[in-house]
Amino acid sequence: MTRLVLALGVAATVAVVTTGCAVGPDFKRPTPPAVAGYAETPPPKETASSPGPAGLAQRLISDQEIPAEWWTLFHSEPLDQLIRRALAGSPTLAASRSTLRQSRENLRAQVGGVLFPSVDATLSVERQQVTGASFGQPNAPGSLFSLYNASVGVSYALDLFGGARRELEALSSLVDYQRFQLEGAHLALTANIVTAAVKEASLREQIRTTRELITMLERQVDLVERQFQLGGASRSDVLAQQTLLAQTRVALPPLELELAQTRHQLAVLVGAFPVDAALPEFTLDGLTLPQELPVSLPSSLVRQRPDVLASEALLHQASAEVGVATAALFPQINLTASLGSQSATPGNLLTGPASVWSLGAALLQPVFHGGELTAKRRAAIDAYDQAAAQYQETVLEAFQNVADVLRALELDASLLKEQETAEATARDALTLTQKQFDLGAVNFLSLLVAQRQHRQAQVLLIQAQARRYADTAALFQALGGGWWNRGASVDAQPAATVSAK
Repeated sequence: MTRLVLALGVAATVAVVTTGCAVGPDFKRPTPPAVAGYAETPPPKETASSPGPAGLAQRLISDQEIPAEWWTLFHSEPLDQLIRRALAGSPTLAASRSTLRQSRENLRAQVGGVLFPSVDATLSVERQQVTGASFGQPNAPGSLFSLYNASVGVSYALDLFGGARRELEALSSLVDYQRFQLEGAHLALTANIVTAAVKEASLREQIRTTRELITMLERQVDLVERQFQLGGASRSDVLAQQTLLAQTRVALPPLELELAQTRHQLAVLVGAFPVDAALPEFTLDGLTLPQELPVSLPSSLVRQRPDVLASEALLHQASAEVGVATAALFPQINLTASLGSQSATPGNLLTGPASVWSLGAALLQPVFHGGELTAKRRAAIDAYDQAAAQYQETVLEAFQNVADVLRALELDASLLKEQETAEATARDALTLTQKQFDLGAVNFLSLLVAQRQHRQAQVLLIQAQARRYADTAALFQALGGGWWNRGASVDAQPAATVSAK
């Protein structure tokens, strides 16, 4: 027993001494890009403003912190409650959480198998028959007996060159990757819900406007038909008005279908069946456009976006795999020890003079594997180069994403301002043309043109309003969503599901 303890002590001592030695590259985080901004032309500090509720000027504030619950800046209680419900019930997040926990358990299993000696207890019994021939005496009588064995075995692989520790480093990087994948899923879920809610609000406004126009056109058809009966309008005027009414009615079903599909999408996002999702109804009037928008410094973006951090974790894993392949070229030492007893009777197994023990050490030095080990190391280096290129591509796409959204926010405000002017002009023109038509000053074709232009201006105005809300949400998503400011960990399983009612 003393020798076994001594063996364990020697193994532990050697392990501690060799802990700092690990072949292969030590991973260093990529340096943030040394760029001063996101685009050739810096965005204005403040966007254009217009009279409507969606026309508020938005100020871009550099290096301002992003709140973790950024969607609350839209000041919509139904939207906030729906997102909280989705965070508790989304199957996408549940799957990501399970994947993260799985990667953590795999890491723990590897730590237990690599950093600590393996200790196994064995208890066995065998029934044997031997003959004298086994001892070179063929004429000797045979012997029949039972052999009882009880032992404790210890084995330990010395990680002299850090191959095992590089494996743990690679697994730890995979844990980081899954964690940032979960953060990315969390961010995508919240952004998709906000975008879908804005789309629903826009569709409701377009449907309302279209129905109002249909009602107006129906009255107009009745008027023109009466004028035709009295001889004040031609048959072509009646057909033209009926055609415009039919065209307007045809535009309504696609809008209603898109609205239904959007609400079905919202139901799935919150983890509910469309039939009993019990979703709130969203309107543009129920949303408030955030007036202060944070813009992270370019050097901070790569430390915030989950997709960039996930790509960095894969780069870290590839670096560790180079160390694993390099360590395979060096000697491997395994220590073994066992202590036990053997006896022909169970009663003497632990009390009699039946003690057996062993100590062993094995050195394995790869000599010739047909180039297998060096080829694997070169392949690991190539995999690292691939991961580095993919990381660089992810960073470039992240900067493009932010640049696109900043430019969109600037042009959204200008477009909305112009569209409000266009809608007001079309409305005034329609009012004037209607009065002139009632007095007989203009023909029916002029009225049709004015009606069509006003309807188109209304739809474009609603779409421009919705675009400002959607692109504002896109900015928060492009900057990473502020997950680092969250108090509770996103990988924690929700304690309870928010009621759908």
